[in-house]
Amino acid sequence: MSDTIVPGRWARFRDSYLLYSFKRDLIAQVSLVIFALLIFAAVFAPWLAPANPYDLAQIDILASELPPFWIDGADPAYLMGTDAQGRDLLSTILYGARVSLIIGFGAVLMQAVIGVSFGLMAGYLGGRVDAFLMRLADIQLSFSTLMVAIIVGALVKAIFGGATFSEYAVPLLVLIIGLAEWPQYARTVRASVLAERSKEYVDAARVMGLKSRRIMFRHILPNTLSPIFVISTVQVANAIISEAALSFLGLGMPETHPSLGSLIKSGFDYIQSGSWWITLIPGAVLVILVLVINLLGDWLRDVLNPRLYKG
Repeated sequence: MSDTIVPGRWARFRDSYLLYSFKRDLIAQVSLVIFALLIFAAVFAPWLAPANPYDLAQIDILASELPPFWIDGADPAYLMGTDAQGRDLLSTILYGARVSLIIGFGAVLMQAVIGVSFGLMAGYLGGRVDAFLMRLADIQLSFSTLMVAIIVGALVKAIFGGATFSEYAVPLLVLIIGLAEWPQYARTVRASVLAERSKEYVDAARVMGLKSRRIMFRHILPNTLSPIFVISTVQVANAIISEAALSFLGLGMPETHPSLGSLIKSGFDYIQSGSWWITLIPGAVLVILVLVINLLGDWLRDVLNPRLYKG
C-alpha cells in the first residue's frame, strides 16, 4: 500500500487560486498594504501619536488652527497642523481612525451574528418561519440607519441624559448600525441556504438523525461563507461611512472623543476662515480607508465567484 501525502493548510493556500489571483492583481496588493498600514496606525495610536488628544494637559489652546508643515506659519511640532481646540491633528486622526474602525468592525460583527442566524433559519426551515423573518427584514429595511439613530439616541438621552450617551457612544453606535443593517446578511444567507438545503449531504445529515441546528451551523453554514466574506467587506465600509455621517450630524461620537466623522464635523465651520485642513485631511483619510476596503471587496467578490474562475 502506498502512502498518500496530504498537503498541509499552508501548502494548499500557497497553491490556491486565491493567492494566485492576489499575486496578479496590483490594485488588490496596494489596497491591502494601505489597509494594513491604516489598521497598524490605528491599533498602535497610543505609541505612534505625538500627543494624546484626550489629555487636557497636552492641549494648548494658543496653538489652535496651526497649518500643516508644508504651509507658511506651520509649527514643526505639529506635522498635520492643529484643530480649533489646539489638538495635534495627526494624533486625533490616529485615535479617530481607531474609533471608526472599532465601530465599523463591531457593527458588522453584530450584523453578521443576527443576519446569518436569521438567514439560516429562514432558508432551512422555510414556511412560516421564513415568511416571518423575511417580513421582519422588510420592515427593518424601511427604517434607515439615520432614523434608527435618531430614535435610539433620543430615547437614551431622554432616559439617561446626554452625558451618558457621550460616555457610551461607541457601543451605542455599534448597536444602532448593527440593528439597522442586518437584513443584508439575512437575505444573502437565505438565498445561499435555499440552494444548499436540497443537496445530498443535507439529506444524508437528516437521515443520520442530526438536529436542524447542527445541520444549519455545522454543514450548511461553511458552504455559504463565500458570500458572507464578500458582503462583510462592503458592510465594513458602509458602517464606517454611517458612523461618519451620524457624527457629522451630531448623532454620533462627541468632539471630545474624536472619530473621523466627528473630526470632519468639528472643522467644517472653519473651512471658510481658511483652516481647511481640519476637515479635509480627516476627510481624505476616511475616503482612502473606505476606498481600499471597497477595492478589496471587489477583488474578493471576483475571486470567490465560481463563474469567473478560469482554471
